[in-house]
Amino acid sequence: MGMLVIVQNDPEVPVGAFADYLVATGVPFRLVRAYAGEALPTVDETAALIMLGGAMGVGDTAAFPFLGAVKECIRQQVAAARPFLGICLGGQLLADQLGAPVTSGSHGEHGPFPVELTPAGLADRLFAGITSPFRTFQWHNDTFAIPTGAVLLASSAACSHQAFRYGPAAYGLQFHPEVDAGIVASWARSDGEQAESVARLLADFAAAEADYRAAAERLLANFLGIAGLH
Repeated sequence: MGMLVIVQNDPEVPVGAFADYLVATGVPFRLVRAYAGEALPTVDETAALIMLGGAMGVGDTAAFPFLGAVKECIRQQVAAARPFLGICLGGQLLADQLGAPVTSGSHGEHGPFPVELTPAGLADRLFAGITSPFRTFQWHNDTFAIPTGAVLLASSAACSHQAFRYGPAAYGLQFHPEVDAGIVASWARSDGEQAESVARLLADFAAAEADYRAAAERLLANFLGIAGLH
């Protein structure tokens, strides 16, 4: 049996706080930098897979050819019923591979926002022990539709599709549970925000960080439990 694999699609969208938690809890993982051409894992090499986000869209394969291999990797993981967690672009890619449209420039959110669990989300193993509503960090301009046969797990005021599950353990998230203050600052600056806007965003993140981190760590622990890794 394989181990936890984390796929990074963008050098500016790293593992962040997830790496801190995995190291602290002694859960080994392998990081695959798909954007740098590193080989994606086979099903036999993975006990579970986390697919990180990225600034590109699901249809940008011509500009980012590695996305073709990423999509095939997702198809294989889901077909084999391997636990899968797709974050932002990762969730959009999962939805896309399940036949659901991903809409660009729709329902965008930037910053800390509350997310509310649906009745199905309250009963789902991924969100066990997480109070609804809970704090998330959002940084997206695109959004996914819920694939046929999938279950909507969470919504926010601005974006009704925040999380879904397909099959036993394939999850797509729109929000980012992995970010830390350094990532927030980097994204804000690269997005062209002025210094005062970056400072305000960081202050908002700091005010929400304790609640955000508690929910994010619980979500990751739950996913590891689903995968039998925790």
